[in-house]
Amino acid sequence: MNRNLGRAGLLVLLLSLPAGALLAGDNPVVIQLGQRLAALRANPEYAELAAFERLQAQQAISELAEARRSVRERAQYVAERRVEIAEIATRTQAAQREVGRLDRTRSELLVEASRREAERARQEVERMRIQAQIQAEEAERLRQAAEAETLARQDAELALTSVAGQQSAKLSAARQKEARLAREEAELVSGTKLPASKFEARGEVFTLPASAFAGGSAKLSEAGQSSASALAAYLQASPKAKARIEGFGDKQTPGQRRADALRDALVAAGVSKGRIQAAGKGNGSSSKAAEIVVTQ
Repeated sequence: MNRNLGRAGLLVLLLSLPAGALLAGDNPVVIQLGQRLAALRANPEYAELAAFERLQAQQAISELAEARRSVRERAQYVAERRVEIAEIATRTQAAQREVGRLDRTRSELLVEASRREAERARQEVERMRIQAQIQAEEAERLRQAAEAETLARQDAELALTSVAGQQSAKLSAARQKEARLAREEAELVSGTKLPASKFEARGEVFTLPASAFAGGSAKLSEAGQSSASALAAYLQASPKAKARIEGFGDKQTPGQRRADALRDALVAAGVSKGRIQAAGKGNGSSSKAAEIVVTQ
């Protein structure tokens, strides 16, 4: 009993002393640890928390301040750990206290909520009874309106389908006209004819035969160079257009190399590299060594 009282008295005495009274020398570690411990004492929220851990930390700091050089490293380690433990214990107990407070508040709120919930449930039952009656009447009205709306929607869908078809046809025609004008401009600028093309879902597709490349290599032939020049002019006439080159190979030349050669020729003719993609697509034939798919 007397030991416990003596220990409690020592605890009160040490915790009441200012940090500087327990520190010796100018050891910066001692000063820093004392400041950390003082910060805990200065916080009113931590006043009664982790008192024993803080006492141990204060004692460890005092021992560090007075430690001989031979044991100073160990004393510093112990002091740092004790301060860290005191900080963690203080914050842990503060968190536990807050959790307890929140639990009590939650319990009070649950009790109040249960009382209010019972009254709300009674009111809700009455509200739902009235709402069910209103909904039954509304459902009948909506059924009749739905029948009329279905008929009206069918008429509207037929009209929209017709309009959409007309708009699609107009858009396709406009794009083809734009492509035709760009084609004429490109052929005038380049002085050569563009390869034949056709419009598909993926875009306007130009096809180059095997004769566009020198035999057994990916190098463009004279005809291929002319086609590349015309295609470059065509793309420059349509600044928003992009091109995807798909190369088809043979036994000597992979399709990717042909696609790359054609891409390089377009870039050399002034087309931005960012507007062109090149990919190999397997083996081709004498009539199809590469395709250039142009999209607006």
